[in-house]
Amino acid sequence: MASGKILVAQGGGPTAVINQSMVGVVLEARRHRKVELVYGARHGVKGIVNEDFVDLTQETSQNLELVAATPSSALGSTRDKPDAKYCIEIFKVLQSHDIEHFFYIGGNDSSDTVRIVSLEAQKAGYPLRCMHIPKTIDNDLVHNDHTPGFPSAARFVAQAFAGVNLDNAALPGVYVGVVMGRHAGFLTAASAMARKFPDDGPHLIYLPERTFVLERFLTDVKATYARYGRCVVAVSEGIHDAAGTPILSRLAKELEHDAHGNVQLSGTGALADLLCEEIKAKLGIKRVRGDTFGYLQRSFMGCVSDVDQREAREVGEKAVQFALWGNSDGSVAIQRSGAYAVDYKLLALDAVAGKTRVMEDEFITGNGTDVTDAFRLYLRPLLGAGLPEAFRLRGAPVAKLKK
Repeated sequence: MASGKILVAQGGGPTAVINQSMVGVVLEARRHRKVELVYGARHGVKGIVNEDFVDLTQETSQNLELVAATPSSALGSTRDKPDAKYCIEIFKVLQSHDIEHFFYIGGNDSSDTVRIVSLEAQKAGYPLRCMHIPKTIDNDLVHNDHTPGFPSAARFVAQAFAGVNLDNAALPGVYVGVVMGRHAGFLTAASAMARKFPDDGPHLIYLPERTFVLERFLTDVKATYARYGRCVVAVSEGIHDAAGTPILSRLAKELEHDAHGNVQLSGTGALADLLCEEIKAKLGIKRVRGDTFGYLQRSFMGCVSDVDQREAREVGEKAVQFALWGNSDGSVAIQRSGAYAVDYKLLALDAVAGKTRVMEDEFITGNGTDVTDAFRLYLRPLLGAGLPEAFRLRGAPVAKLKK
């Protein structure tokens, strides 16, 4: 007998628009007669195995709309990366609560979790519809034109580098900004949108899609500094050498590791500091500064793309429609058409789960230190309306009179 119960959860790093997707699921589900209860799991899959649920059916529509417009994960998130055993426990809890539809909002790891839970339900002959809803600021989900969360984070990066460029022009020197992105450089590449005038920074952009050679980096910085009297550099946290070893591992004496055993790239300013030290020591430039954007770009308030908000809501709504009207589990994907329009497709979980997209070659210049016009055309409509612009004095010179 049908229970009419739905469960939604949020996983991985928070974003500026992930709550739009969650609210999209809740409000769309509450419109359907067959849905009786909508539960939310606190802190993702960890909350599911702990049966830490909240009843979202009791939330008012007004409050849900206010939460939707609020960055970060309202239900809480987790960095747990479930294996098969963990997923079996997830399935047992879903079965115990008679959950019929499971919606998980997240990135690569979350899609794989949904895939494994779906397989467990099929093995048990339990009627569970499993849906993955895309989310990641890294923009690294395959078969997606872009991923909710990325446009808003990209907007932040573009505006931050525009401000950095102005600061660096006023007090010239070398600036190194490290941006999130272990394997995909989309977010770092967004720094290119900060440019307005020909000599604007970032002057150099380094992405994990290309091998990073420290000596070549120093040569690039030296040449740029000689040309402009300053240099703004955008660097992805995931830059690596020819062997695939993170540059941070080569430069740092002590390394932190995350819950999955990977070198801790985010949440530390080590890479920026180490690159700045190399510039000072090898090039003799005194004014060298570095920043690590870290978590700032994920849930920054007041810097959200209206396009991102709209599409994040729609992927949640479409997930419910696919689940209640369709006959298969899957992952919702955003696909682009025309000058700029999107459609939503349901992909097989196997097509997305555990796979990583990186920047296409057509988006990166031949020397690997910049992005192409193709990338700028790709990104511009995602950033939304109302991007601030910088202007300059025309600077009409006054003749010198002192003899």
